[in-house]
Amino acid sequence: MARRPEANARLDDAARAGWLYYVAGRTQDEIAGQMGISRQSAQRLVSLAMAERLIKVRLDHPIAACMELGLRLKERYGLRQAEVVPSDPTSSSTTVGIAEAGAAEIERWLKSSDPIIMAIGTGRTLKAAIDQLPAMDCPQHRIVSLTGNIGVDGSAAYYNVIFSMADAVKARHFPMPLPVIVSSAEEREVLHKQILVQSALSLGTQADIAFVGIGEVGTDAPLCQDGFLAHDEMAQLVEQGAAGEICGWMFDGDGQLISGDINKRVASVPLPSRETATLIGMAKGRRKYLALRAALRGGLINGVITDEETAEYLLVP
Repeated sequence: MARRPEANARLDDAARAGWLYYVAGRTQDEIAGQMGISRQSAQRLVSLAMAERLIKVRLDHPIAACMELGLRLKERYGLRQAEVVPSDPTSSSTTVGIAEAGAAEIERWLKSSDPIIMAIGTGRTLKAAIDQLPAMDCPQHRIVSLTGNIGVDGSAAYYNVIFSMADAVKARHFPMPLPVIVSSAEEREVLHKQILVQSALSLGTQADIAFVGIGEVGTDAPLCQDGFLAHDEMAQLVEQGAAGEICGWMFDGDGQLISGDINKRVASVPLPSRETATLIGMAKGRRKYLALRAALRGGLINGVITDEETAEYLLVP
């Protein structure tokens, strides 16, 4: 009989130990006895299950302090929805906590029996949230990408999440077969006339719910790191007062879209109307402070998922 590769066998054992510990509620001593290993080995397998993200944990109990911050954010910025998760001051992660909360909210919308159009942005936080989704069968829904799925070299954009989402969620997916930013306004006009692109543009205007990341500006911002903007272009935007971006759309400190060449080259779907759609921005951390506050001030989003520290900053007069 063929033997399992050693790495796969260890992950199988880690998954079994993780299930016994987190789902079945067994102690590490009990796991060791059931699996015929030492207690130390059982402990290591449970830790491996967490490290390899084989176990996804969600907290169902509402935390009063976080709920209060969420209510204050809704009142301050006139939001439809605000969710605040606990902060971990020892963590440098920009996604832990809000990715899990985002996944739970995305899952809640997808469980609707009524057909919806869900629009999805891009970025590391959204990618982390999509990775938390369980397998779901949702043939009644349509999911559209708000941003281009193509990198500057013609390859698939790594942090565009609609393809990852298609692996977990069985629904009709509509990618945007363009880069986030093209070379000119004229090129964008030509590309937007293509039939495949027209489908995404049309669905974007009809979206019921949208989830987007909030991008900061600067030469180390994602749009520069991913090659969509040159450093001198980003520096020019900063001089013009740019505070952040959503799906490539640049906005100032008051949350107003910046006029000029760059926004004329953005090939993304225009952000859905906040009058008819719930548009939830997901972001936390000091690097996102200014961009998130500006997006809220300008009403670019009407929902937010963030953490305690960021919420407290957003509530400072």
